[in-house]
Amino acid sequence: MNIPIYRQALGADYARLQPELQEYFSLVPGSGQYGVGEGTFDVVGCRQEWLRPLLRLASGEQAFFPEYGENIPFRIENHAHQDPFGRSSLTARREIRFPGRTRIFQDTTSAVTDRGSGVPRPDTRLVDYVGRRRNMVTDLNLSVTPEGRLRGVSEAARLFVGPFRLALPAALDAKAYAEQWWDGAAGRHRIQVKVIQPQAGLVLVYAGSFDYRLRPYSGASQARSFLPRYAQPDRWENRV
Repeated sequence: MNIPIYRQALGADYARLQPELQEYFSLVPGSGQYGVGEGTFDVVGCRQEWLRPLLRLASGEQAFFPEYGENIPFRIENHAHQDPFGRSSLTARREIRFPGRTRIFQDTTSAVTDRGSGVPRPDTRLVDYVGRRRNMVTDLNLSVTPEGRLRGVSEAARLFVGPFRLALPAALDAKAYAEQWWDGAAGRHRIQVKVIQPQAGLVLVYAGSFDYRLRPYSGASQARSFLPRYAQPDRWENRV
């Protein structure tokens, strides 16, 4: 089934998205194309100075970073592919260009089919593997607003450390709240994300606008499993 993973997860609600958002999430494995977005974050990073040393310790994972800035240029690439376990996936690689340093933030979102007993048909949900080793995983709960915007909540984080699956307790877990939409007046995509932890408050925020286009892969690769080497993680994870 070569259907965009967000369409799989949203079902009939996918048609309620703004047309520009439907195009943004239209990539499928084997299309021979990838998406490129370039724009500016009005704000990005951690506003709380006392948290930045902790985030600096985790910055090598390419999931969190200690910097904070305004009017920061960024680039995002979206690659649709099958992961090594045969799941339809979308890998995103972001370059956030702070003055004097570029931070990478990467993740892979995969479609997971639940086939529980008593379920008349399989249900598809999305899980997000974050960081260069993809060992932090969250569930994505999606919805479409009356205006056709996409909203997502990333929650129930767990870590995979060797053979162990470590679910973070509710008191420590952080949730990411995201909203993406097409700004017709500006003729650009807009995105806003806030990561909130119950004890620490706002851990990470980024909000801005960008232009987006599809580009062909060099060599016209149409293999469903194709993912450029620079966009591949250090390791893959199939546990959910």
